[in-house]
Amino acid sequence: MTLLSADLLKHRLIAVLAAATLLLTGCASQKGEPTTQFDFGPAMPAQAAAQASPAAAPIGAIVVTDLTGSSALDSERMFYRLSYADALQARTYANSRWTANPLQMMTQRLKTRISQSGAKVLSETDASNGIPILRVDVDEFIHNFTGVAQSEGQVALRASVFQGHTLVDQRSFARTTQATSADAAGGARALAASTDAIAADIVAWLGTLNINRR
Repeated sequence: MTLLSADLLKHRLIAVLAAATLLLTGCASQKGEPTTQFDFGPAMPAQAAAQASPAAAPIGAIVVTDLTGSSALDSERMFYRLSYADALQARTYANSRWTANPLQMMTQRLKTRISQSGAKVLSETDASNGIPILRVDVDEFIHNFTGVAQSEGQVALRASVFQGHTLVDQRSFARTTQATSADAAGGARALAASTDAIAADIVAWLGTLNINRR
């Protein structure tokens, strides 16, 4: 094979891979196309949520603060990562958005799940002395592509429970859900499923802690 033909073959392969990536991730959107908005969908009914979650002791009352995370999670943009090509680059879908930023959606879903477990969920303004406080820092929330057509919704966070000024316990949680399609819609469904799974894990964990149950 001559040097010229080798270079031509190389350029053709690069072009084919780039086209496949754009097509399968749904990012070859044209300007002027309408924006599609996604959320986590309706919360599972309380009875079904209780059956899906591991058994845990009643929590009682707890303050759940707003989840915190990177500035990227404080916007409605939907991020994805091509780990098989460049794991250091986070990209955004051109014509797909969340209806609210992920931190807000995760906060609301976590409060819903804790409330469904039978706990009284309070805000920081309602807190009184002795009521345990749950604080959560989100480390990862992204639609991650492990291959051109294989992807998953990755969620990772750290949850801390305080009582008064004392740290009762801290634990890291992570969930990964395979996406059913290699596009924004598939990523939204996978991230919603991972968020619900972590919320159930947190509820079960809270039930094991030695905290005042009012």
